[in-house]
Amino acid sequence: MARKLWQKNYSIDSALESFTVSNDYILDQSLVLSDAFASLSQAMMLNKIGILSDDELKDIQKGLKEIRDLKLEGKFEIKREDEDVHTAIEGYLTEHYGECGKKIHTGRSRNDQVQTALRIYMREALLKTIDQILDASSSLITLAKNNVLTPMPGRTHMQIAMPSSVALWALSFAEEMLDTAKMASSFFEIIDQSPLGSAASYGVSLPLDREYTACLMGFSKVQNNVLYANNSRGRFEAMLLDILGYEALTISKLAQDLMIFTLPELGYFSLPKELTTGSSIMPQKKNPDGLELARSRTALILSLSERVKSIIKCLPSGYNRDFQDTKEPLIEGYNASRELIMITSHMIDGLIVNKENLLKGCTPELYATDNVMDKVLSGGNFRDSYLEVGLNLDKVNKTDPEKALLKRTSIGTSGNLNIEYAVDLENMLRCQNDLRMDKIRESYQALLALDELIV
Repeated sequence: MARKLWQKNYSIDSALESFTVSNDYILDQSLVLSDAFASLSQAMMLNKIGILSDDELKDIQKGLKEIRDLKLEGKFEIKREDEDVHTAIEGYLTEHYGECGKKIHTGRSRNDQVQTALRIYMREALLKTIDQILDASSSLITLAKNNVLTPMPGRTHMQIAMPSSVALWALSFAEEMLDTAKMASSFFEIIDQSPLGSAASYGVSLPLDREYTACLMGFSKVQNNVLYANNSRGRFEAMLLDILGYEALTISKLAQDLMIFTLPELGYFSLPKELTTGSSIMPQKKNPDGLELARSRTALILSLSERVKSIIKCLPSGYNRDFQDTKEPLIEGYNASRELIMITSHMIDGLIVNKENLLKGCTPELYATDNVMDKVLSGGNFRDSYLEVGLNLDKVNKTDPEKALLKRTSIGTSGNLNIEYAVDLENMLRCQNDLRMDKIRESYQALLALDELIV
């Protein structure tokens, strides 16, 4: 049986062991490379302050790179009796390299060890999410560019309202996504700090060089207060899940719009048949299941954030085992979000715009407000003009749809979309994100000899 990191002179009750370990050892497969990476920086720091000899450091570096290779080959096993990845890695080092394996944990608690592995995971997950959001917004911007003057009925309360365009509709979602990406990019500055060395919330009586390990792992700084480093567990996970939730909310609204606009009765847009599914009883059906599941996956992601907040809301300062149950919603939420944004981009890229049906939808009532504004421009006051048009809706003049769009010249309207704003913001965020990813890749290459990201 694996030697536990908290080993005592007794064996834990099997029922309690099962309850406390739960599926943590399965979830930790996602953290093997993150923990190996953090452990390499820990070993180099311990060598720097004289805890590990040069030869011991070389053995640990060799062992952790063996673990890297085993993980990449799908052969690094974490067993239930290990409890988690941290015990499995230390056990491997001790079994294969002896005494130095027993030294790797010096100055480190499982608390800050878990925190660090999760922080590495979350930091990379956030950057990958930003990348995905930018890809989705780029697809919407392309849709807008291809349909700048494609008329579309604007709606409020689900009823015909005012002239709009496919471009205005698409850009509304693109800019919403870009704001979410901007929020995520700001959150990166919070998450980009290393908790390693905080131990069990109170540090240790060794001259640990926390700045050195932070630098090795590519973090911008250490998380200064060691108690806060521990207390932020769950809080940072919830913040990341909130960001994923905001993107999911955008996608859910987009999906709902598309389900309405692809109805045969409207037919403003169509999905290619490859992006629909069928019915087990009705042979004619081409169902927008991807759009429907986008709504339900949004509910899943939103619930996971609340789950984490519910776990941490009444915890006292210092480590509490409750934190363990924040790991699953984090990993589940990221995986669900990654899949959701990917399929959304796929559906946007495949969307078919039916201009003829969109033009049919531009019925005379759509131009009622335009008729009011024409009267105002001719010298009438707004209130009397509004009343006159409202009492004579059958006399509303239908305007040429494209001309109606071009009459709207205020910035951000259908005649003055200012697409450059979205393009410039996307480029700025993508450049910033690429620089951050490059910095992480460099640290992975330096310590783990890996060129690719690890999450």
